[in-house]
This record gives sequence, structure tokens and C-alpha cells, in this order.
Amino acid sequence: MAAKVFRWLWGDLTKEEYKKFGLLAVAFLFLIGTYWLMRPLKDALFMNIVGKTFIPRAKMLSVLFLLPLLLLYSKLVDLVEKHKLLYIIPMFYVCLFAVYGYFLAHPTIGVANTVPDKGRIFGWLIYLTIESFGSILPALFWSFMNSTTDAASAKRGYGIIISGAQIGSIAGPEFAKHASYFGMPLLAFIVAVGIFFVPVMIFTYMKSQSGNATVDPSTVGKAKKPATGFLEGLRLLFSHKYLMGVLGIATLYEVIGTIIDYQLKFLAAENYPSAEKVAEFLGLYGQCANLLALVFALVGTSYIIRTFGLRFSLVTFPICVGAVILYVWLYPSLWVFFGAMVIIKGLSYALNNPCKEIMYIPTSKDVKFKAKGWIDGFGGRSSKAVGSAINDFFPTMTSLMFYGSLISLGIVGVWIIIAMYVGTKNQQLVETNTIIE
Repeated sequence: MAAKVFRWLWGDLTKEEYKKFGLLAVAFLFLIGTYWLMRPLKDALFMNIVGKTFIPRAKMLSVLFLLPLLLLYSKLVDLVEKHKLLYIIPMFYVCLFAVYGYFLAHPTIGVANTVPDKGRIFGWLIYLTIESFGSILPALFWSFMNSTTDAASAKRGYGIIISGAQIGSIAGPEFAKHASYFGMPLLAFIVAVGIFFVPVMIFTYMKSQSGNATVDPSTVGKAKKPATGFLEGLRLLFSHKYLMGVLGIATLYEVIGTIIDYQLKFLAAENYPSAEKVAEFLGLYGQCANLLALVFALVGTSYIIRTFGLRFSLVTFPICVGAVILYVWLYPSLWVFFGAMVIIKGLSYALNNPCKEIMYIPTSKDVKFKAKGWIDGFGGRSSKAVGSAINDFFPTMTSLMFYGSLISLGIVGVWIIIAMYVGTKNQQLVETNTIIE
């Protein structure tokens, strides 16, 4: 009975595929689980330490902060084995959050000082660190996945990876929902412990593969290329319309999400008196969004992609987002924004993200690691900066709700056109066994 259910959900996976995707799903569970604990802490701490009106500017600053990190990341891709990057980079963040936990307990630097001030550098540093984690680590994980998985196996197994991520992203916000009990310093230490288990699980997976070659499908039959420079990812990105389309799929959603997300957090700060209470509200939001994504990932992600195809799946998401925007426009309130972001985030993680990752399968190693790093990192931050610039431009929440909705609907129209093009092009690449390089 269980075998039939698994076959219906994920297709005919081999024993080795179940082992591979199972171990990596646990690694992604810890990565995404800790990230979704960070997210409510990031906003609650920033509003408590710096002030809620500075959130759009922090988003824009994160673009500049991330640029040198992406250049360093591109260099590391050439110098270090890919799985070892998943040891080194997470351990760096483990050390950072252990230090942050210490300073959050400080009477003047930390949360005990309840007077927000834009000059409190610690608040900016926490915000930018968490933004960089969300830009670099998930992209690195998926680059590693895409470099060791072919298209057919990905369509069967990526649903398992997403399911693991959603379990983690439900567990992570559960800690944030009890921020008043744990306290912010202890939660920072819990983040450090959660991140530590990512390299542990990657190491376990690599040990299980000793004797089984994990070959990048794009390198089969190809001569090894010399190491390329920092900006190779950008060169590749602007050299191929397909990759520019992938950039659109990965980033247009972020502009819309940033506009709606800011309105949700602004209203939450107006309604809740302390950083802990805001964190608990945002933890509930994260948990609900990821519970929806988990249910969809278990019963819908793999089935929809396999049954209706990639193009249908890519186009479905912006249509759903457009419908949500119309509803928020007509009935703006804290809990309507809450529901809107739950639906948008849930479908993003369960449907759009797996489709986006599958689009990298017919690409070279440099595209998977370097171009993808720029798309998910700098592209994602830049799109959030655009959304934040829109938030910062309108002086009142009323004007932002009206004009922000109009702008978002226009973006949805462009997004649908791009999704149709990229879905069609991907099908051609797979059918002709062509690699973008």
C-alpha cells in the first residue's frame, strides 16, 4: 500500500534514489528550518533595534552587501569541491550566530535596549547576515543537487526534497512562536545548532555515495574546462535568452512578494507591542505558509509537474498570484495580508521553486553554480530592492496599497509571457539533449 502511495506521489524511484533524496531532504530540512526561524527574528529584531520604517532601506542595502559575497562565492566554486562548500559556508554562519546570541543578551547592544535607532549597527548587521544566508545557502544546495541529478530523476525526486524543506520550515517557526518563552539570545543559539546539522547530513550523504560516482549530467562526454573568473556567471546570464528567462521566473515574484510582505510587517508592528510578539506573529505566518507548501508538495508538486508538464506549472503560479493581489486590493487588512502571503509563499516553495530548479538541468556546471549564484543571490536581492524602492517611494500605507497593487498586476502580465517562453524552450532543450553553456 505504501509503495503505491509513494509511486503515485513521486513516480518509480529506485532504492538508490530514495536513499539519495532522503538524506539530502534531511539536510535541506535543517537548512530551510533554521532559515525560517531566522526570518521572523530578522524582522522583529530589526524593527526593535533600528525601526520598522527602515526595512525598505535595509532591503536595498542588502544588494550592495551581497555583491562582494557573490564574487567571493564565484571564486570558491573554482577552488573548492562543491560538496565541501556545503561544509565551509554553513560553519561560518554557525560561528556568526553563536556570537550574535551573546550580544543579543547585552544590556545596551541587545534586545534589552528597546529604543529603536538607525545608528544601532548591530540591528543592521543581523538583518544583512540573514539576508545573505537566504541568498547563498539555498542556491548552493540546489546547485549541488542539480549537478548530481538528471532531468528524469529530478522530476521524480525533487518532491521529496521539497517535502523535507517544508517539514523544516514548519518546525523552525514553531520556535519563533514561543519567542517570549525562549528569548531572542537563546533563539540565536538554536539557529547556530540547526545550521550545524547541514554539513553533518551532507557528509553522511557523501559517505553513502563512496563508490557511486555523482556525475554532473552536463559534463558527460565533455572535456574539462579551465577555471573561469568571477564574472563568468554574469557573462553566461546575459549570453542566453533562456537564462534571462530563468532570471525573470526567479525574480519577478520577489518584487511582488516584497511589496505585500512589507505591508504585512508594517501592520504587524502597529498591532503588536514587542519584538517577541511580532516574532510570534511572523512565526505563525511562516508556519502556515509552509504547512500549505508541505501539503501541496506531498500531494501535488511531483504529480502536477509529471502530469501537466513544466510550462503549465510555470504559468499556473503567476495566475494564482494575480488572483491573490486582486483580493488584497479589494479587502486590505492585517489578516487578509496574512492569508495572501501564506498562499503566495506556500505555492512559491511547493510549485515555483521545484520548476525553477528543473530549468537548470540542461545547463553546464558554470551555469548551475555561477550563473545560478548570480540569479538567486544578486538577482533575488535586486528584485527585493526594487520592491523596497516602491515601498519607500509611496509616503502612506494607503497609497502603497493602491498603487503597489497596480504595479504588481502589471508585473504578473510580463511574468506569464516569460513563463510560457521558458517552459517551451526547456522542453526543446530536453528533447534535443542540448546543454546551455
